[in-house]
Amino acid sequence: MEYLDFELPIKELEEQLDKCELIGKESEVDVTESCKNIEKKLLKTKKEIYKNLTAWQRVQLSRHPNRPYTLDHITALTGNTFMELHGDRTVKDDKAMIGGLGKIGEQSFMFIGQQKGYNTKTRQYRNFGMSNPEGYRKALRLMKMAEKFGIPVVTLLDTPGAYPGLEAEERGQGEAIARNILEMTRLKTPIITIVIGEGASGGAVGIGVGDVVYMMENTWYSVISPESCSSILWRSWEHKEQAAEALKLTAEDMKKQKLIDGIIKEPLGGAHYDRETAFKEVEKTILEAYDKLKKLSTTELVKKRMEKYAKMGEFKG
Repeated sequence: MEYLDFELPIKELEEQLDKCELIGKESEVDVTESCKNIEKKLLKTKKEIYKNLTAWQRVQLSRHPNRPYTLDHITALTGNTFMELHGDRTVKDDKAMIGGLGKIGEQSFMFIGQQKGYNTKTRQYRNFGMSNPEGYRKALRLMKMAEKFGIPVVTLLDTPGAYPGLEAEERGQGEAIARNILEMTRLKTPIITIVIGEGASGGAVGIGVGDVVYMMENTWYSVISPESCSSILWRSWEHKEQAAEALKLTAEDMKKQKLIDGIIKEPLGGAHYDRETAFKEVEKTILEAYDKLKKLSTTELVKKRMEKYAKMGEFKG
C-alpha cells in the first residue's frame, strides 16, 4: 500500500499493528490487548483524517496509484461478459478510451470510459488516460451503436484532460468533444455517468453528458485541474491547495451546485482500501438509476436530459 503525505499517521499505526501481531506469533507473550488498543487507535485516526479532508486531499485520493481504474470497475461489474470494441473507423484505436458491451445480471450495457496505466509502460500505452480525437469518435460510435440496439450507456470518467498535443489539435480535438456533447444531449437511450477518479475539463465532459451523473466520494470534477489553475493565476503550482478550494471541485461542492445527481459512498480511506465494497456501491447505483430511466419514453428521456443541462448555470439575483 502506498500512502499519501496526510496518511502518514495511519502508516505508523499500521506498522505498529504488524509488529505487535508478529511478536504474538513469534513469542509466547500475550499481546492481544496491546493489538486491540492499536486497532482502536488506528480506526479512530482513520475516521478523524478522512472525515476532515480538504479539497486538495480529495484530489490526491482520486489519483491514488492503488485506486481502481475503469477496466477494474468494468471487470468487477460484468465478470467475463465484457467484450471490448475497438477503433473509430477513421484514424485508429485510442488506448486511452475504452468501450464495449457487458452485462450486469441479465441487463446489457455499453460501457465507455478513460483508462489509465498501472506502471510506466502501461501509462505510456494508455497515454496517461488522455484521449485523442479518435478516442472521442470511438466513444460516439459505440454510443450510436447502443442507441441503435436500445442498450443503455454507462460512462466512467477518469482523466486528467483530453490530450493537448499538436497531432490531437490537427485531427480536431475540440470538434470531437463538441460533437460528443451535442450527440449525447439527444441520444435516444439512457446514459448513466459516474466520475470514478479525475474529472478534468472537456476531456471528461466529452463522455460526461448523462441523464444522471454521480461522483464517487473521493473524486473531483472541474473545468481545470488545481495545478493548472494555480499556474495561470499565480504563475506557479505552489498555490494548488488554494486553487482546489476555490474551484469547488469535490463531490459535495458539485452536489450543492446541483451539477451532479448524487454521491457514491466509498469505504473508509477510499475505494482502494476495499475494492469489492466500492464496486458493489457502483453496481447498486447503476442498477437503481437504470430502473428509473427505463420507465421513461425516448421523448421524455431526451427532453429531461436537455432541460437538466439547460438549467445549469441559472442565477437568480
